[in-house]
Amino acid sequence: MAESVVLDPVDLHLLRLLQNDARATYRDLAAQVGVAPSTCLDRVSRLRRAGIILGHQLRLDPAKLGRGLEALLSVQVRPHRRELVGPFVERIRALPESRTVFHLTGPDDYLVHVAVADMADLQRLVLDGFTAHREVARVETRLIFQQWDCGPLLPPESAGTTPTAKSG
Repeated sequence: MAESVVLDPVDLHLLRLLQNDARATYRDLAAQVGVAPSTCLDRVSRLRRAGIILGHQLRLDPAKLGRGLEALLSVQVRPHRRELVGPFVERIRALPESRTVFHLTGPDDYLVHVAVADMADLQRLVLDGFTAHREVARVETRLIFQQWDCGPLLPPESAGTTPTAKSG
């Protein structure tokens, strides 16, 4: 059973700050939320143990790494059976061009965000990385012209509620 973790205003403030700058020091975080650095460290450690903080990511610019063309591939797998899902997802995740894989409901089974060098590279990826496999029935490609990051996951500070997070 998942353990419930009550997030108080200090926890929420810490999470907001860390979402905006995961490299902030405990000393800086503590000063901004009004607690001692040791308390800040304890709280962040508790949020990690509870599974609320999942990790830190280094974001790279695909274009500056020679992969300036990004696309979304809608993939239909047939038959869509449990024994094919795991190996399919692991194979797609192992492709260096794959950025994100989503398992969906609806007419498409997967949505895969990829970054490639150019159109020829995209064609090679679709033909060799996807449709060459027997279970892939269809791939539909959508080019990404531009993308924007959205705001933090947490509610605004003025929401006035204390959420309960479930870990597990």
